[in-house]
Amino acid sequence: MGALLVDTVFRWLHVGSAIVLLGGTVFMRFVLMPQADKLDPQAHEQLRGDVLRTWKIFVHAGVSLLLISGLYNYIFVMIPKHKGDSLYHAMMGIKILLGLGVIFLGSVMVGRSSMFDKLRENRKMWLLVLVAAATVVVAISGFLKVRGIPSP
Repeated sequence: MGALLVDTVFRWLHVGSAIVLLGGTVFMRFVLMPQADKLDPQAHEQLRGDVLRTWKIFVHAGVSLLLISGLYNYIFVMIPKHKGDSLYHAMMGIKILLGLGVIFLGSVMVGRSSMFDKLRENRKMWLLVLVAAATVVVAISGFLKVRGIPSP
């Protein structure tokens, strides 16, 4: 019973973090940004700074929870269940690599490093790329969950 509870909590943390981060990014890109564009430049910059200060906390906490819970779920729950399942591990590898790209891009969008100023100058496009890539990660996750564990 204890292992089931721990496995369930880590699953909830993983899925919940993904929901908050993807949903928040969709909201920012398709709801907040079009409305913020209607503001005068000074008000727009003030709003962007205020929103990003708060959103950054969610991004950093969510990324931490995704990495910790994802590592736990993969090592302790999924690897034992999918031993020898080459399709599962190939798809999971793609998901992990794409997920790391999503994490990188999300961190860049809320970051302040001047190294990535060029990316942030075209925030609308990169948030769209981020949403698309994260949606593919969720789609792969859904496929792997529905596919289940093949019979030996």
